[in-house]
Amino acid sequence: MLYPLKRHVVLTLSMILFQKRINAAPRGGAVSSCQKQRPCRKLVIFMDNNHEESLFAVQRRSGDIRTTVYWELSSAKGNAETSDDIHRMDQRDIAEAAAMLRNGGTVAFPTETVYGLGADARNTQAVEAVFAAKGRPSDNPLIVHIADLDALDELVTEVHPVAVALMEAYWPGPLTLVLPLRPDVLSPLVSAGLDTVGVRIPDHPVARALIRAAGCPVAAPSANRSGRPSPTLASHVMDDLTGYIGGVLDGGAAGVGLESTVVQVQPDGSVSVLRPGGITAEQLSAVSGAGTVDSTSAEALDFTRKEAASMPSDAAGLNAADGELPASAADKNPAPRAPGMKYTHYAPRGWLGVVRGSSPLRVAERAASLLQAAQLNGEITGLLLFDEHIALYPAVPAACVTSLGSLDSPEEAARSLYAALRRFDEAGATYILAEACPVTGLGAAIMNRLMKAAGGTLIDAG
Repeated sequence: MLYPLKRHVVLTLSMILFQKRINAAPRGGAVSSCQKQRPCRKLVIFMDNNHEESLFAVQRRSGDIRTTVYWELSSAKGNAETSDDIHRMDQRDIAEAAAMLRNGGTVAFPTETVYGLGADARNTQAVEAVFAAKGRPSDNPLIVHIADLDALDELVTEVHPVAVALMEAYWPGPLTLVLPLRPDVLSPLVSAGLDTVGVRIPDHPVARALIRAAGCPVAAPSANRSGRPSPTLASHVMDDLTGYIGGVLDGGAAGVGLESTVVQVQPDGSVSVLRPGGITAEQLSAVSGAGTVDSTSAEALDFTRKEAASMPSDAAGLNAADGELPASAADKNPAPRAPGMKYTHYAPRGWLGVVRGSSPLRVAERAASLLQAAQLNGEITGLLLFDEHIALYPAVPAACVTSLGSLDSPEEAARSLYAALRRFDEAGATYILAEACPVTGLGAAIMNRLMKAAGGTLIDAG
């Protein structure tokens, strides 16, 4: 039995919800625990339909959803490693979330990459609710998540032998394969009207348990407002989507921290990388063979790079928060084969530029100079850098300074990136600079996300 809650807007819950101080909410909102026998494990958050200051006031609400259910799973505390463990400890919560999916609802859930916003991929109304909640462009296809290989035959017409080899090597895992789609098995919104679909098996016990219990393929983009940094914690999902989705399964922090690599195997067996991610080009080549991996497709629909000496205060034309190319550029590009190819993604609310140069010292000097000028201009500044370069900057180079860790540990940078970008939002940063990193290995995916977040804005330090 759920205890009744006052109906108020809750815009930010993370600091309250996840520190267990659930006795007040920002802006007059109120939340309460629901079940005495399991305090704080399940909540219902209500949204005021008429509140005009909501982050989503300009977006259509998804159906008649009035509440967002929050389930805190035991795995959020690191107590589960396999699907059997998850079912044993959290069977009821996952069953409730699965029923929500079967009934056409939307549920955010953890994967090894980032949190996904799931819906029954066969149900057009459910998929529409995902697009509406995110404010996502309708020509941006969704990735379909399945629990095991048996479900693949129902979705696709054929699988190239190289694709089979990649599945054997990296499924379950952060690899999405774009495959020929069977007619009339999925909502046309999932594939954006294309004849292909991206499919993967997530390497997360909660995700697979949920998909298995739902009994349907689950279309799931990242569970964030379109264009914003992807969520690696349930609190990020709540910040962005409370009141606009049916529920959130909290399974703890995502492991990889970046979305899956998306590839398409060509008829000749070569592998086109449509989006870099958790599986590197080097790992793909180890399976498909030397010289068979082509990463140029990942950049084919990127923004034209904007060389910039500084960030003018009137940078409205770069508005990364819009999440779209300028209309003239967008009109020239076809619908992308995979997510993350056409639009600005992952962006903080403040302006962001990526600084590269011939040496770390040149980058630091240029960035420090630009940050100082921005501060004098009244900007709240932010700096994203690597541990090795901290000593190259003044003592306080920006109002908010965040490190992605060591350049020698790109895995740490990948796990930290989206949370770092959200940290700038928490600090109210309006002008942010990020150091570039080498584009080898996982660095290629990190730079892809940084350039997308910056809307293509690259500052050359010489």
